[in-house]
Amino acid sequence: MSTAPPSTPTRSDRLRGALRGAARSGPALRARSAAGESLRSLGAALTTPTSPSAPLLAQASARWQRWLPYVLALAAVCTLLPVTISVLTQDYRMGGALAGALATAQTAPLLLAVTRPLQAWWIVFAADVLGAVVLLNADGTAGRSWPWTPMIVVGYLVLMFCLGLRAPRRTLVAVWLVTGATGFLFELLSQKLSDGIHVLLFVLSGVVLLVAHTLRTRGDVQRRLAEQETISEAERAQRTLLEERARIARELHDVVAHHMSVITVQADSAPYRIQGLPEAAQEEFATIAAGARESLSEMRRLLAVLRSDGSESERAPQPGLGRVQQLVEATVRAGVPAELSLPAELGDVPQAVDLSAYRIVQEALSNVVRHAPGAPTRVSVTADDEHLTVLVVNGPAAEPVSALETTGTGHGLVGMRERVRLTGGSLDTGPLPDGGFRVAARMPLTTVPDDVKDPS
Repeated sequence: MSTAPPSTPTRSDRLRGALRGAARSGPALRARSAAGESLRSLGAALTTPTSPSAPLLAQASARWQRWLPYVLALAAVCTLLPVTISVLTQDYRMGGALAGALATAQTAPLLLAVTRPLQAWWIVFAADVLGAVVLLNADGTAGRSWPWTPMIVVGYLVLMFCLGLRAPRRTLVAVWLVTGATGFLFELLSQKLSDGIHVLLFVLSGVVLLVAHTLRTRGDVQRRLAEQETISEAERAQRTLLEERARIARELHDVVAHHMSVITVQADSAPYRIQGLPEAAQEEFATIAAGARESLSEMRRLLAVLRSDGSESERAPQPGLGRVQQLVEATVRAGVPAELSLPAELGDVPQAVDLSAYRIVQEALSNVVRHAPGAPTRVSVTADDEHLTVLVVNGPAAEPVSALETTGTGHGLVGMRERVRLTGGSLDTGPLPDGGFRVAARMPLTTVPDDVKDPS
């Protein structure tokens, strides 16, 4: 049996083999993988609806603004629907039933675009493509716009604006590319009928998408800034409150330390001052003195925690109502005509109330100097058997207030409220009809209940 000699590969065989080898090479595989990934990403962008599906302008405060997108969409549908039917039947010579169905599918979904623009785009796009296919064989298509009619262009641009305000950037790019690719395919299908309107729609839709997306991004940035400012303002107010509470706690340390020191001295000296104390009583006094000294040590540690940077120099005795006269005199030297009404004898004023009253007058006079320079001011301190009343009233500013003077730390009124609440009193502040301001604090001269002292 004879064996046929092997055939010699021809040039075309070698060329096909080279092409198959190139297709199996690394760069070609990576290119195909990248193309497949791009197509999958494009499909995901076109099939993932916007979430949440809140209507356009849903965050607007006015009711008419929230209804405005629906009104505009309804106006667009009511305008485009009859015009589209008329043009399809009279100019393109399409049947009335088919023209009505296509016109409805191309325009009615604009109402859906207010809440679900991507779903509306799928309906409108499918109807536009179907209309282009139907018009391909219509009697009146020759010499007229194809594949898109002028009404399709207008409605599509309205839809693009709604989509640009809601959809993410990837979805907008995918919609734009699909719009251009579809128009290009129709151009290849019939260059005789095509008049270049698909290029116009491609360009205009890109511009509208870009403008709408820019407006949406700008609105999102402004909204986030407003939210951040609100959060910052709340954090600033909370920080001011905590700083003022820490400041009050540092100032009251001397008051409490004084009482604890008196308890310690009295307990230590009791066996020497009182003759004939039994041994059990002496041990009890020793225990009281030891507990008071331990409490003083714990208070010093607490004060070290409460002290902020730069507050280590707070070593001067805490002031009281006896120094209010100096405050008023300093205010007069600052250019504010102030007068003081202070009884010669106020009676027994607790140290916490004494300190709080001084600080309230100090903060009130500082606010007058800062916000109402030159305003006549009256400071009044009165006391009865149960309450101490502090009243600071100023008139309108006698001279214009500069922008620098109107910027304060915000601690004044916060500190007053905290000090009055600490003593179990009440505070009344507010503007007067003549343009002035009033600060009235009323604090009890008796012991403050424990539930009032609790700062939580």
